[in-house]
Amino acid sequence: MATSLSAVTQPVALVTGASRGIGRSVAQFLAQRGVRVAVHFQRNEVAAQETLLSLEGEGHAVFAADVADGAQCEDLIKRVLQHFGVLDVLVNNAGIYEDHDIKASSYPEWRRLWQRTMEANLSGPANLTYLAVQHMRPRGTGRIINVSSRGAFRGEPMAPAYGAAKAGLNSFGQSMARALAPDGITFFTVAPGWIATDMAQPSLTGPKAQEVLDQHPLGRVGTPDEIAEVVAWLALEAPANLTGCIIDANGASYLRT
Repeated sequence: MATSLSAVTQPVALVTGASRGIGRSVAQFLAQRGVRVAVHFQRNEVAAQETLLSLEGEGHAVFAADVADGAQCEDLIKRVLQHFGVLDVLVNNAGIYEDHDIKASSYPEWRRLWQRTMEANLSGPANLTYLAVQHMRPRGTGRIINVSSRGAFRGEPMAPAYGAAKAGLNSFGQSMARALAPDGITFFTVAPGWIATDMAQPSLTGPKAQEVLDQHPLGRVGTPDEIAEVVAWLALEAPANLTGCIIDANGASYLRT
């Protein structure tokens, strides 16, 4: 049966998309708790190194990979295990959001953006999960946290592939929770809403900023640290009985019924 990782001496966590935003905050929160962090990035090595320098403690490292590429996923897990010797936590945070309005996109553009979004937001996490589980199962322990979105529940009319991929990620996590609970591996999903990150900044300061703000009963959007705090708790302390859960961390901007 899966147990808390808080008692494990310096557990290792791979955080994808950790060069900025939610991923960087997750890496920082985990490092503050004594976790050795594998900081993943795709292109922005400078930002990834900034994340690395911001982490408390020692033993952290940076790894580059395109998680939309299955072969690079395999190489990433291999390099993390070669460096650390163990992998206790996987945080599938990396993802992309690109508009592709069905009323305005050409068919080639529709297909290209649909495939790219699915590969980055769903296939990548699925492949990394498969590879991490091969290491976790023999050890009888492991925790995997998927960063989803409220868009999985409410739809994303301007970016339908994003909403579909995140809905698929939710279902994938629940399927894996049921499949691997007997092996001591637990799965959790966090569904943020709008978060004050660099990626969201154009929408939060542009012409539709007030429309976005009006969706939030708290009168503000969330912060990366608020999501990171939830992820770190799930990674280290949450009871195993929560496996398969989806936590709505979106400030009541979307409530499921």
